[in-house]
Amino acid sequence: MKKIFLYILAGSLCFSACKKDDDVSTYVEPEDIATQNTYDDQAIKKFMDENYLDAQGNIKAFSSTDTADDNEKKLSELSPITLPSGTIYIMRNGAQPVNPADDQTIKDDDVIKIMGRVYSYLAVNSDGNTLFQAKAAFLNTIDGTGVPVIDPMFYYVKKSILEAGTTDASKKASYYQIPGFREALLKFKSFKDLPSETPYNLQGVIIVPSRAAFARNPHYPYLNTSYRNKSFVFNFQIYGRSDRPSGEKQ
Repeated sequence: MKKIFLYILAGSLCFSACKKDDDVSTYVEPEDIATQNTYDDQAIKKFMDENYLDAQGNIKAFSSTDTADDNEKKLSELSPITLPSGTIYIMRNGAQPVNPADDQTIKDDDVIKIMGRVYSYLAVNSDGNTLFQAKAAFLNTIDGTGVPVIDPMFYYVKKSILEAGTTDASKKASYYQIPGFREALLKFKSFKDLPSETPYNLQGVIIVPSRAAFARNPHYPYLNTSYRNKSFVFNFQIYGRSDRPSGEKQ
């Protein structure tokens, strides 16, 4: 029990350890949200053309000076699948659970144990060139604590949290959860209770455009940051899943 508590504590602390990498001072929010959606899609395409996965599944940017990555495949060449929401997911070959006896299907109300890095981005159009800027760490267990996070609210928020909400918005699951991530994660399988010290081998990537995240709606202030118009990139591995106790279900 003590060990589980430490995992949860470490997971919560890793959020506070994350910080913004850069800011955009020239961004002007498009009046038409459809324009922002177009910017997101264009920036995502550019991101997938400019990055690849290394031997452990980490997202890496192609170098313009080092030829070592010349034979790596772009993310856009790794069979990305686009879901109805606009969310894109990539399953990394050779990095999925393979034991048929351990059918760890992930459900939308599961308790998950996630290792990886998550960044938010703002899609900005500058002189006709659309790209991701304002990269900011949302979650980073690899470079931070090295311990997977258990039961993050951005996947599933407990009933007790909703009941404690003090505004109409904070009484709704959409205030906390990232729907595009939830939609895409159900396409993956979980490993079966990997020990937290197990070296990671990231399963893939989920890219969530702002319309499938918080869009322009009120949301929980993770890291005291606004995620209005922000897209998210998840680079992750699910170390375990478990059925949620009925008393915690929404």
